[in-house]
Parts: sequence; C-alpha cells; structure tokens
Amino acid sequence: MNKIENSSGSGDMITLPVIMTESTCCVPAQTVPDALTRLNQAFVTGSISTTAGKLPRVSSALSWQDHWGSIKARWGVGRMDYAIDPGLYALGNPDNNSSVLVTANYKMSFDRLREALPGRDAWILVLDTKGINVWCAAGKGTFGTDELIKKIESSRLNDIVSHRKLIIPQLGAPGVAAHKVKQVSGFKVYYGPIRAKDVAAYLDAGLKAGSEMRIMTFPLNERIVLIPIELIETIKPFLIIAPILFLLGGIGGPAGFWANAFNYGLFAVVAFLAAILGGVVINPLLLPHLPGRAFSIKGFSIGIVIALILLYLRNINLQAWPGRIEALAWLLIIPAISAYLAMNFTGTSTYTSLSGVKKEMRWALPLQISAGICGLFIWITSLLIA
Repeated sequence: MNKIENSSGSGDMITLPVIMTESTCCVPAQTVPDALTRLNQAFVTGSISTTAGKLPRVSSALSWQDHWGSIKARWGVGRMDYAIDPGLYALGNPDNNSSVLVTANYKMSFDRLREALPGRDAWILVLDTKGINVWCAAGKGTFGTDELIKKIESSRLNDIVSHRKLIIPQLGAPGVAAHKVKQVSGFKVYYGPIRAKDVAAYLDAGLKAGSEMRIMTFPLNERIVLIPIELIETIKPFLIIAPILFLLGGIGGPAGFWANAFNYGLFAVVAFLAAILGGVVINPLLLPHLPGRAFSIKGFSIGIVIALILLYLRNINLQAWPGRIEALAWLLIIPAISAYLAMNFTGTSTYTSLSGVKKEMRWALPLQISAGICGLFIWITSLLIA
C-alpha cells in the first residue's frame, strides 16, 4: 500500500472533542458500526477508544504472518483474497491532531504504509478497492471520490480529528476529485510522495514533497517482484496446452506416433515454454534495454531471438519444404506468445499511459492472434507433409 501524499493548501480547522485512549474511563464503549469485524483481524494489535467509538489499533512492526502473506501473494497464492476490511485504523496512539493517511484495502499496500512509519501516530483510512492496490484501483475507479467520501462519513472522521486534511496516495490521484471531496466532506486533499518510504519525510516537511518524491521509476528490483505471479498465471495454461502440443506432434512425420511425438511434439512443448519465459521473465529483466516503446514490440523482439536460437539448436533441414514450413511456423508462434505476455506488464510500468495501452492493444492483439493461429496451422501442415 503506497500511502502517498500530495500537497495542496490547508483545510479549514474545526475544533472537535479530542481522542481518548482505552484507559480513559469516560469514553463510551460503543463501536463504529463496521469496526467490530476489523478488530478481529489477525494483524490488529488492540483497540483505541475515540469519541466515535472503539477502533482497531495496528503497529508499524510487521509480524511473520504479514511477511508470509506478502510472499504468498507475490506467487499468486490467495492474491485475489489478500485484502483487509475497509474503514479507519489507528497506527500507534493517534489523537485528534494526528495525520490521516488514505490507502487501499490491498493488504500489501496497507502493510507497506504502516511499516514506513515506525514510532509514528496516525490514522489510516482504508478504502474498499476490492483488494486492488492504489494505482490499479485508481484506474478502475474503486479508489475514487465517491468511495473516499463514503468512508469519511461512515468512519465519523469529522468527529475524530480536529483538522480537515487528508493525505492521499499520489498514485491514487487519477481517481480522486479533490474539489468534490472538499465540497461534500469539508476535508482538503493533499497528494504526497510516490513511495511509502518517503511518507515520513513528507510529514516532517509539513506536507511538502521534494522533486525526487514525485518521480516514478521502475528499477530492476521492482520489475523482478512482478515475475512470480505472472509466471504462475501462465504456467496454468501451459500445463493444459503442453500435452496437447506433444500429442499433436505425433500425428505426422516419417516415424511412428510416439517417435514423432518425442521429435516434433517435445520440441513444440520446449518452444512454448521458452516463449512464455521470454515474455514473463526475460522481458521484465531487460525491459529498459529492449527496442521500441510498445511492450508488444519488446516482447516480439525477445520472441524472435528465442525462435532463432531454438531453430538453430534443432538443426532443421531448410533445404526441404517441411523444414522451411516448420521454421516459419515457430517464427510466427514464439514471437506472438512472447509479445502477448509482455503486454501484461503495461499496467505496472511507468513507460505507458492508459491511452497508449489501449491504442497498442487495438493493433497488437489482432496481429498476435493472427500470427499465433497461422503459425499453429502452418506447423500442423508441416507435420502432415514431413
């Protein structure tokens, strides 16, 4: 959860009752309507009593369960369910003057934010983004104006803090209309740094972000962490398609069925796997160094190189038509697959824009599908005339 903030002006100041701690006996025992379920989550360390009721308290120190959950999510295990209950959380022991940080209910985003604020007291307002991170949720509209206003009201935030400032992730800016939030709720939106690790410095600077906090990069380590989940997602169809390719390889050729399968079919399986690794592994690793701006072009270039290497190792007889046709088939199939899979990284990269991605998909997808289908047809033809 990148809790990222941005600076605008300051909001109107309204004096409201201060926040009480659990030990304050005069605080009512009631709980904000949805807080009961949030109090029972494993990462919640306790509760804090406020003028709006009892709220869950969390720590900036992550437990081994938190780290293990992130590892599993990176590998696609329970990724679609890796979410926390939306609502208001207390980090440390905040009071009515503490900052309010807004984030998505994707747990990894939530964890990255609180982990970046050791020893800090703050309120964390979690929006219901259906378990999607801030950047993607802003594009989808779930990290948006209406949801933010709704959570401000349902959490009774105006009764909990005496200021009217909300610190919104900068990557969430596309989904939030600050003027509408101010008009409806009275809270002024501030957009902070790109990365959660800079939030503490941003707060210390009086909600002012340095230029380096506004620059979004996509370094190697951030590209690498995206590989596991993409790899897992592509391995699933591979396990279904690979046996089919293997058996198809046995339908033609000069030898018997199984001999042909281990010749043509096994090569098809290896080629398919190599194409997947090209688009899912090699592409993100070499991304800045690959030709072209479009991800499909980057993936296509990887696919061409992989196809040429495999065909060289296979030592196909290009003097005969069956060999020429087989080579042509894989020069179509492998780049098409690599180009298609490379496009999966457009949503996580700083190299693309939403309009650019849509434009690329309009011309790239038809070409990839056409090349893949034609390549498969040509490959089967090569088997029949071998």
